[in-house]
Amino acid sequence: MSKVAKKLKTVAKKVTEKINHGNKLSTYIPSGMAVAGPPLGPQLGQKNINIAAFCKEFNEKTKDYKEGLPLPCRVTVNPDRTFKLTIHQPPTSYFLKQAAGIQRGSMKAYQETSGMVSLKHVYEIAKIKQQDPPLQLLPLEIICKLVIRSAHTIGIKVVPNLDPVEYGKFLQERKAINEQQLQELKDKKAAKLLRTG
Repeated sequence: MSKVAKKLKTVAKKVTEKINHGNKLSTYIPSGMAVAGPPLGPQLGQKNINIAAFCKEFNEKTKDYKEGLPLPCRVTVNPDRTFKLTIHQPPTSYFLKQAAGIQRGSMKAYQETSGMVSLKHVYEIAKIKQQDPPLQLLPLEIICKLVIRSAHTIGIKVVPNLDPVEYGKFLQERKAINEQQLQELKDKKAAKLLRTG
């Protein structure tokens, strides 16, 4: 092998050994439930983070939250394997579904309504989301508009006021529709499995 080929081979080897997966990680972790196993463990391992220290710190910071609450986390990794953990408030969709009293959004978001929230709910959700670092500098009005946009994407209708009796009837009707849609999905899945089997 010529000297030039050897030199190229060693340069190529050095280049391939230095894989950098980036120094930022964005993920959702259930509050108080960070464990070293998948899917979190491998994500942290790729960034060379001490997994046990991360889980301990995360669980300590989220001990005041309801257990299992999905929390968006941003992790910045330093070259010396230390990290900076930023925990955001739960996603807007979580708050909207809780306020509407539903388990899941609409399958056809702009064609059917899965639930309703009042403007007061939107305001309260916006006040909570204003604590997130990316939204701290935005006025509350803009955050309210973002919450309303999120509500529309999951099929939740924003109304000025909610009548509890009327809304209770709506939820009962909606429950029957949800069960029918879930049954249709199960039937489609079963039919697909039969075709591929």
